[in-house]
This record gives sequence, C-alpha cells and structure tokens, in this order.
Amino acid sequence: MILAEDLHKEFVSLNKASKAKFGLGLGLGRRRQEVVKAVVKAVDGVSFSATDGAILGLLGANGAGKTTSLRMVASLLHPDKGQITVDDVKVSAGQQLAQSRMGVLSDARGLYPRLTARENIHYYGSLHGMAPDVIAQRSGQLAHWLGMTPLLDRRTEGFSQGERMKVALARALIHDPKNIILDEPTNGLDVVATRALREFLRWLCSPEGGSKCIIFSTHIMQEVERLCDSVVIIARGKTVAGGTVEQLLQQAGETDFEDAFVKLAFLQAPPPDRTP
Repeated sequence: MILAEDLHKEFVSLNKASKAKFGLGLGLGRRRQEVVKAVVKAVDGVSFSATDGAILGLLGANGAGKTTSLRMVASLLHPDKGQITVDDVKVSAGQQLAQSRMGVLSDARGLYPRLTARENIHYYGSLHGMAPDVIAQRSGQLAHWLGMTPLLDRRTEGFSQGERMKVALARALIHDPKNIILDEPTNGLDVVATRALREFLRWLCSPEGGSKCIIFSTHIMQEVERLCDSVVIIARGKTVAGGTVEQLLQQAGETDFEDAFVKLAFLQAPPPDRTP
C-alpha cells in the first residue's frame, strides 16, 4: 500500500531574460544579484492512497505534476512538505528500505544499449542483492509472462518501443516488489503491445499475480477507463478530484469521461502559482 499526503515540491530556475543575458552556469559575484529567478511549484498539494490488489490511475495533462509526485514516492526526490509511506514505512529520498519495496518504470526507459535484455535485467537483480540463481529463475518467469523470451539474448540497441518497455518492466519487477509505479508506460506503444500490458497488469493485481499495488500515471482517458480501479486527477500540481470512473462522472455531471476530466481538471482547478 502506498499513501501520499499533501505533497509539495518547488523548483527554482532562471527566467528567459537572465539566461539570454548571462548564459547557463553564469551569474557569479555581482552578476548573481542581477539574475532573476522563478519559483515553479511543480507539486502543490497532491494526496492519494493506492491499495493492494488494485490499480490507481494518476490522471493529468502533461506538466500537471504526475512525474514529480511519482519521483517523490519512489524516493528519488525529497518533498518540500508532506509525507509518503510504503507498506507503513516512511519514505525519504534515497532510502533503500522503501525502494526495495517498489518497482519503478519511469518514462525514460534507460536501458543499457550494449547489454542484452537478459544482462539488463540481471544487472538490476544484482543491485537488489539477489542471488544469481534466483535472478535467473525470476527473469525466466518474467520473460515468459511478458512474451519476451526470444529477446533475452539480443542487445537492446535497436529495440522497438514495445520491446524496450517489456525489458524495462521486467527489470523493474525482477525483485518481485509488492508495489509498482508506472509513469506513462503506454507512450509509443501500438495497440497490441498496449493490450498485452493491460492484461499483464490486471494479472499482477489478482491473487495469482501477488495482489500487487499499482500506480499507473497517464494522460490517456481510455487507459484509465479500461484499467484503473480508482482515479486521482492532478491539475497544476494539485489533487482536484478522486474516485472511481463512475464517481468522477457523477461529480462532473457528465456521461463522457473526457468531458468529465476537462471539467474537473481545468474548469474547477485554481490558476497556476508561479512566484517570481
């Protein structure tokens, strides 16, 4: 189970005028005083709860704050405010105990192109402290479940988007984590690969698959409707609505989920907060 409570995260960047005048990496000494910085609240009050044996969808437009929120949950970023617990363990940036309980598939697949699919997967298993024989057994199971056995001994350089996704997902699941975080995993996938991924995620949530807790970040309405047991809508860094698809339709007073999302995410969301 993953619980995120009132998460906040700010980033500071140079404005366009300062970048043009001083260039990136400058601004030392007297010039530093002339640089104008902008504070961007990437996450400004995100809360959600993901339970075992279910898929929670984080739904929001690009730039809504989904990826930053998930990076904090995955203990890759430290929140400025708020609290995260994974299976009752409090999460802090870089904490191995929390990370060992999670499998993370980020939007940037990050495969090593000169390694085979098998070597990519085995490397991550070794990072989790798994014994070689256990890694071999587990990677064989994942390859079977994901339909990627013919790919195992090929270098990942030149893999299609769907093939890369399978390897990255196997790599994220090699240590059999109870909690799984997927950041827009269907980006670039064709219909067949998307359907296969959807079926596999449903199986992971079943008792036979281990009753996993899955967070599925996306901006695609159809994926949420077909896959997610519950949904949290994020807009401009804030949680603006939550519930099942049916409950969100009722909240918005709409019969079409896309219309409901637009109303809840944009027509009722507060304006962005960008403090100079």
